[in-house]
Amino acid sequence: MKKTGAKLVVHALEEIGIKYTFGIPGVHNTEIYDELNNSEKITPILVTHEGGAAFMAIGVSATSEQTGTLVIVPAAGTTNAMSGIGEAFLDGIPMLIISGGTRKDSGRSYQLHQMNQGNLVNEITKGYFLISTHKEIIPSIYKAYQLATEGEPGPVFVEIPVEIQMFQGEVSEMPSYQKPQKVQRYTQSDIEKAVELLLKAKNPGIYVGWGAAEATKSIIEIAEKLNAPVSTTLQGKASFPASHPLHTGFGFGANSVPASQKAFKNCDAMLAVGVRFSEIGTGSFGAVVPENLIHIDINPEVFHKNYPAKITLEGDSFEICEKIAQKLKNSPNKNSESINKLQDLIKTEKLNYVQTWKKEKQNQKVSPGFFFEALNKLTSKDSIFIVDDGNHTYLATELLSVDKSRHFVSPTDFNCMGFCVPAAIGAKMANPNKQVIGIVGDGGFLMTGMEMLTAVMYEQEVVYFVFNDGELGQISQFQKIPLNRKTATVLGQFNIKGIADACGAEYLLMPNDFAIDETLKKAFDIAKQQKKVVVVDVVIDYSKKTNMTKGVVMTNLGRFSFSEKVRFISRAIKRQIFG
Repeated sequence: MKKTGAKLVVHALEEIGIKYTFGIPGVHNTEIYDELNNSEKITPILVTHEGGAAFMAIGVSATSEQTGTLVIVPAAGTTNAMSGIGEAFLDGIPMLIISGGTRKDSGRSYQLHQMNQGNLVNEITKGYFLISTHKEIIPSIYKAYQLATEGEPGPVFVEIPVEIQMFQGEVSEMPSYQKPQKVQRYTQSDIEKAVELLLKAKNPGIYVGWGAAEATKSIIEIAEKLNAPVSTTLQGKASFPASHPLHTGFGFGANSVPASQKAFKNCDAMLAVGVRFSEIGTGSFGAVVPENLIHIDINPEVFHKNYPAKITLEGDSFEICEKIAQKLKNSPNKNSESINKLQDLIKTEKLNYVQTWKKEKQNQKVSPGFFFEALNKLTSKDSIFIVDDGNHTYLATELLSVDKSRHFVSPTDFNCMGFCVPAAIGAKMANPNKQVIGIVGDGGFLMTGMEMLTAVMYEQEVVYFVFNDGELGQISQFQKIPLNRKTATVLGQFNIKGIADACGAEYLLMPNDFAIDETLKKAFDIAKQQKKVVVVDVVIDYSKKTNMTKGVVMTNLGRFSFSEKVRFISRAIKRQIFG
């Protein structure tokens, strides 16, 4: 039979369950867009910038079983999308990128958008496919999808030259997609060794990341059986419920909250699930990991990278944790005294820490403690939170309670500002019946805030809280502590209401602590009742530093040589006194 390449592309995307594509049409992908318009299963979403498209795709993949998909033009479309593609690559998020390609049948050079895209995307994708015949299209997209979703997920790039899209070519069949079987890498002996090590430990601890998102139920069973405190990575914040009495918070080193630091103080064996022990999670590698480390991950390359493991288990965390939980079932229970002691410690330290963020209410600014207390109270377990990169990220990590897996999403290892506004749109499209809340700093909002136009155009009622302090808050704090300077971190004045009005969104101002509850309720009511995008301008108080900020500064200072430490401390003191 004869089919156009565009028709074959759309058939393949429908077969693998794609519901939305994100991107901008151009001369090199118009045929694909025309065919998408004919699809009853896929909606092509027009964005204002391909970087926003890539973040929307992450929002889809991170909060649902769907795989976020881009349809972009080559060269400029690709480079625009690369921040989101890089975020997906380093954060382990599946993404499928369908790019048009310049003509290969003309023999001409210096075509519009002509460049070697394989070389361009090699460092930030799991794979690259360049289509040369019609019969390659469907199998290649199936292979790309499989590669994007198997093992540690990530982005995969498929380039389809424009003449293959436009013209008809011979294909013998249009096969349906068959999901491959998972390959088991660990052994039963590995499971038994891990269980034995955990049972021997006096003070076992559990550390979970994004890779543990599907294993929450089993991890709860393991934690309760072992009476083990559980901390999370930033990206894995939602992988263990914050309301559970053994949940301590983000991290377990000097960068973590007191509940984590004290609960993990004498940890002599650690079960680490779906984590990489990366810089953010370990507070610039300042966390102390016990010698008896059991590391579970689907990607064997993460083992022994920063901390050597006693036992490694390569495979799906859901399956492995289920087997460990099953093995532990018949082991003796911990005595009630030790259980109560640990849980009381965690509860007390959590309450005390939250209280430090809630002094007297202010009438000039919004205190993070009172803001997140109200946000916790006025949202449900089904609410999805998308944050950006900045000071607000760690405030949310320390003060926001999230109980359901995949309901908190943050840009982590690529750590790209501008993530929140578009990613929240993707999350809302993938979860139309759930409340989606974006928390973004004013700097991140300036980068991609115009994507609100996309949310308005497609009637995605996201509520955005813009933490407005007039600075790049996280970096200005890092500058202020040792340097007493704010170099290139103070933003120019801009009108958030003007941006909201320009995009057709509703604008609300939250000027102080006394307006928090009323403004939150009004924002949520407008979004729900009027089906509108709402932007809340939060006049945030960033004067108090998170434990993450303080811990990272002290950890890095501690690594300096004596002479450099003296120089830095002396300079800081001098600048604090003399300015």
